[in-house]
Amino acid sequence: MPQRGQQWLKQLLSLSNLPAEVEVTDKSDIHEDRPSYWLTIEDTKLTSEQIEILIGPNGKVIDAIQYLANSIINLDQDQQQQAAYAIELDGYRVQRHAELQALAAHAAEQVRQTGEAFELKSLSSAERRQIHTFLKDCEDLETHSQGQEPDRRLVIRRR
Repeated sequence: MPQRGQQWLKQLLSLSNLPAEVEVTDKSDIHEDRPSYWLTIEDTKLTSEQIEILIGPNGKVIDAIQYLANSIINLDQDQQQQAAYAIELDGYRVQRHAELQALAAHAAEQVRQTGEAFELKSLSSAERRQIHTFLKDCEDLETHSQGQEPDRRLVIRRR
């Protein structure tokens, strides 16, 4: 299964004339309900401009590639065979993960101090899911998404 993701991403990069290898890391411990893999684009043969283009402003390009990967690679797969794929390049996902954890912690603290709901805007659906996951074990807080794309927001409030 991880080879499907690796092959798909390598082909996408090749068709884009980007000379990069793809490394697969099993991250199934993150998603208990299905296999999870990180597809890391090896950046040693890419220029800083190519890396910047692949990540895009505010991660929009790498997020779009990740969305396509998850949609296309899981197409025609039975539910139990579907996997979650994260695309990593130049430490972007690791850095963004840390930023989202800090954002979730800050929002949780604000809700606890003020008692008022806290809205997070401008997050992708994957990022909203990450924050839901970060805060799911907080017994005093609840999270939900509201609104319609592209103005969908994550709301954190007391239970």
